[in-house]
Amino acid sequence: MELPGLAFAVWIFICFYASVDGYPSGKVREACTSMIPCHGSSPQLSPEHTITVNGTEFKPGDNIEVHLFGPDFEGFFIQARDAEHLDSPAVGSFMLVDRRLSQLLTCGRTKNSAVSHTSKAKKKYIKVYWIAPGDAPKRVQFLATVVKKYKTFWVKIPGPIVSQPNAPSPTTPLHATSEAISTSHPVSYLSKPFNASGCGSTKFCIRNPSNCDPESASCFFLSFQQEKSSAFIEMSGPSEGYLAFALSHDQWMGGDDAYLCINEDHRVHVSTAYLKGRSPPVLDSENALEDVSWRLADGVLQCSFRRSIRLPAYKGRFNLDASYYIFLADGEASEGGRIHKHHRQPLITNRIYNVTGLPQDIGGSRSPRLIKAHGALMFIAWITTVSIGVIVARFFKPVWSHSFLFGKEMWFQVHRLLMLTTVTITSISFVLPFIYRGGWSQQAGFHPYLGCTVMALTIFQPLMAGFRPSRHAPRRQLFNWLHWSTGTTARILAVVTMFLGMDLPALDLPDPWDTYTMIGFVAWHVSIDVLLEIHSYCLVRKVELIEDDRVQILQSLTSAEAEGRLFKQIVLTIYVCGNIVFLIAFLAAINQI
Repeated sequence: MELPGLAFAVWIFICFYASVDGYPSGKVREACTSMIPCHGSSPQLSPEHTITVNGTEFKPGDNIEVHLFGPDFEGFFIQARDAEHLDSPAVGSFMLVDRRLSQLLTCGRTKNSAVSHTSKAKKKYIKVYWIAPGDAPKRVQFLATVVKKYKTFWVKIPGPIVSQPNAPSPTTPLHATSEAISTSHPVSYLSKPFNASGCGSTKFCIRNPSNCDPESASCFFLSFQQEKSSAFIEMSGPSEGYLAFALSHDQWMGGDDAYLCINEDHRVHVSTAYLKGRSPPVLDSENALEDVSWRLADGVLQCSFRRSIRLPAYKGRFNLDASYYIFLADGEASEGGRIHKHHRQPLITNRIYNVTGLPQDIGGSRSPRLIKAHGALMFIAWITTVSIGVIVARFFKPVWSHSFLFGKEMWFQVHRLLMLTTVTITSISFVLPFIYRGGWSQQAGFHPYLGCTVMALTIFQPLMAGFRPSRHAPRRQLFNWLHWSTGTTARILAVVTMFLGMDLPALDLPDPWDTYTMIGFVAWHVSIDVLLEIHSYCLVRKVELIEDDRVQILQSLTSAEAEGRLFKQIVLTIYVCGNIVFLIAFLAAINQI
């Protein structure tokens, strides 16, 4: 037998022998070159495990932390290779952290150039150190083979690439390729977070909050950068479950081209989907995305990928050279990558954009303009105009009883003006959600029911005032009680309705700031009301009592009230200023969402 034939026969014998028991001891030197275990079956296509490192650059002699983690696995094999020649021998050497789980192997002429398992006991996480050699290539990529069960394994899972300082940029993307992933697009790990450089000049960006830094833990970021006939897309945001964006012809969910980055047991799966109505998206079996990378760190999920601007062969994929509304959403994902409905309103652009056209750096809103206007107008009506109008009517009759405006007492004219303003603003605000929704909302709980009740009472109040009896008519007392009780009921229900509306997805104000601020406003109003009541009571006590017949003579109650004119005007001024402060706080919060 010739020597090549003998070598082939020996290799066949080794694989046959190894396939009986595999490599439970981790002594897998025979797989140093191919990294393929001889288990008598084909590798899996979509890796479930992840390799990460603690740095992106190295110098000869540096130690780099290498982590391998994912669902339970029995065996593993880790190497570092020249990123531009992945078929070349292993580079550098490793140092162990836990000798119970891992052991060093020598591949080729380099001692300790690979790491493997010590037994087939189940494990979830491996940590080792890679030591950069003096003759290291400019770029090094980590690769791993992972065995979940005897016939379930992945070969050459691509890990991050680390580079020496001032290494020239590669002419082609550096991703590991192997028999295991030849039929699917390779996936790599992002070594650092995205940044906003180029936004508005070379790439189209959406940021929420506006102008936020993608490296921060509270920034939602989406960017598109055209590169000839393709677009490179980056997406990041604080999420432990999933991030998704969609291209839409309108501002409603349904009939949209969606892209999802889903956290599946500390590994991110990037996929496309087509949205049908409000049903959960069905992930596409064929993936049109290339150069997929991802990163999970400090609660921030990041992913990037490339797709062709036109994809006529893929049903449901929109052309990127047209204009669309853009949605950006986040939510929770359960085991197996099953996503759940986003717990808050997605960010939606205010108009359509062409992401491959003129580069722009825009913000977005998680609340539609009509809903923001609805909330702002209701706050103006029920925090400002109603509250001031009630205070004026209750405590300023004696103070302004001798002052007239357009032939009527000033307190009455001010009260009526503020209340009619409330009716007008509330009526305008009331119709805005119906215009936006196109009808009744089934998703808003008790808020719309209470809102309709408040609207009915708001209309009934001025109609009832139009039939007010004269001051000395027998039914005037009944009118006064009915007028007061209707107004008070409307105010209480309005506050409750605003409490409920602040946490609805369409107007999700910052929590718990919104609740505390609303409680603060209620306490502010009640405290001013109580203060003025105490003041009025003290004035009433300033009467003369005639001891002979013990008749309480109100020696001009109007005069007594007039003594507190200055005090009441000061309190009213402070109250109005306080209400304006609360209103500005609410309007600022609405403007930020």
